Amino acid sequence: MIKKLNDKNRKRLHRKIHIRKSIYGTAERPRMTVTRSNKNLSVQVIDDDEGKTIASISTMEKEYAAVKPNTEGAAKLGEALGARLKEKGIAKVVFDRNGYLYHGVVKALADGARKAGIEF
Repeated sequence: MIKKLNDKNRKRLHRKIHIRKSIYGTAERPRMTVTRSNKNLSVQVIDDDEGKTIASISTMEKEYAAVKPNTEGAAKLGEALGARLKEKGIAKVVFDRNGYLYHGVVKALADGARKAGIEF
């Protein structure tokens, strides 16, 4: 499978595999993973012990359809996800950047969640 990917995606997949060896989400501290594309941005908070998604947010939802996947939109999405997590009583998460470099949209999303009171 890896041979079929182009070089950029192959490098991201290797980074992702390397990162996921050490990152694991529990019920007390779930894993917050980011998926981005040119058109959309989505975030899931996952409890790896049970294999269930606790909360998720995406620009594909109706209320966030106007949010663009740039740094300003990512910050808004991070704050909204932080509010959803606070409602469920979660204050600490493990951040999984999913192989993406920690700058731009991914960094803005993390900063938005921190602004809402989520600890990494």
